[in-house]
Amino acid sequence: MRCCGTGSAPPGCCSTNVGPRSAQRGSAVPPRERPAATRARRRFASETLAAIRNGKILRIRAGTGAHRFIGIWAVVVDRRVFVRSWSVKAGGWYRTFLQEPRGAIQVAGREIPVRAVVTRGVRLKGAVDRAYLEKYQTPGSIKYARDLGRAKSRATTTELMPR
Repeated sequence: MRCCGTGSAPPGCCSTNVGPRSAQRGSAVPPRERPAATRARRRFASETLAAIRNGKILRIRAGTGAHRFIGIWAVVVDRRVFVRSWSVKAGGWYRTFLQEPRGAIQVAGREIPVRAVVTRGVRLKGAVDRAYLEKYQTPGSIKYARDLGRAKSRATTTELMPR
């Protein structure tokens, strides 16, 4: 229920929105629209997350144009899917997502529409660093997993969300 905004709210109006901050000011705070970052996020199904977590290559297509799917490395952290660009090419998937954040992934024979969201949190990027090192440990892949933790690639940390 929205607050009437008159300062003398009817019983039940705003009563659930009184918290420490509003108590300090001495008034109830009318409910607001939640910022985009705190809205309920769509999540991948558990089976999809398991396939991404257990697979070595994720097939991805950035943008909505008629482009082929390419294989990249992906990790799952806290039931969220993250990818990084190793080469950061001008015409590559990362730069395409910066221009147009919609795309698709192929998992277990299914094409799933996704939205790419650039990740900024330092702690989250650290967790993604560790996830890459844990997942890609073979002698042939460890060098690239380490490179994905360097500043250039770290800056490309992108969360893929179903849309």
